[in-house]
Amino acid sequence: MTSIRVVVATKKHLIYADSVCQLIEISAKERGTGIAKREPEYIKMKIDEGKAIIALEGEQLAGFCYIETWSDKSYVVNSGLIVAHAFRKSGLAKKIKRTAFEHSKKMFPNAKMFGLTTSLAVMKINSELGYHPVTYDRLTTDQVFWRGCSSCVNYEILKSKEQSNCICTAMLYDPKEKKNKKWDFIKKSSIYQRFMQIKKKQVNQIAENNE
Repeated sequence: MTSIRVVVATKKHLIYADSVCQLIEISAKERGTGIAKREPEYIKMKIDEGKAIIALEGEQLAGFCYIETWSDKSYVVNSGLIVAHAFRKSGLAKKIKRTAFEHSKKMFPNAKMFGLTTSLAVMKINSELGYHPVTYDRLTTDQVFWRGCSSCVNYEILKSKEQSNCICTAMLYDPKEKKNKKWDFIKKSSIYQRFMQIKKKQVNQIAENNE
């Protein structure tokens, strides 16, 4: 880990756009849920805007994350968090997420930050940063954001619930509530257990419908 650099991406990192998209696609297939597909031009745009975090070991791509804004910049999302196989279980995801979180606060100090994820590891990281689980009605109503979920395998579930629920867990960080005590994801909540039960049930239903 000591040789890995986690930095805000600049124009010199545009060459990694294709590799980032490939890694996003691989991660989506491995999970079977979540992670909407992205094209290289979109990743390049995020890098150009200064809204991307990249992790490199030498010249090798180790991880990536990018920042999106919604509802006239009143909501911020740190999206597409990915870590290459060789660097998983090393704490790199947490370092990327924290870097993106701090960079987002500097760029948009008054914005609420939220996330949608199926990953228990990401939920734990979010809780350590001050995010809390919320219902979907606490998130942005910007339909451009929700259309971005259309490439996710669970999009039909989201549509059937009229954007009020899906397999992903919603988490929110509100800077106005930043003095509140952090939510202890593992010790003080059974949400992750209920989440896994719901996820398993809905995935099984999808499989049955596709048979």
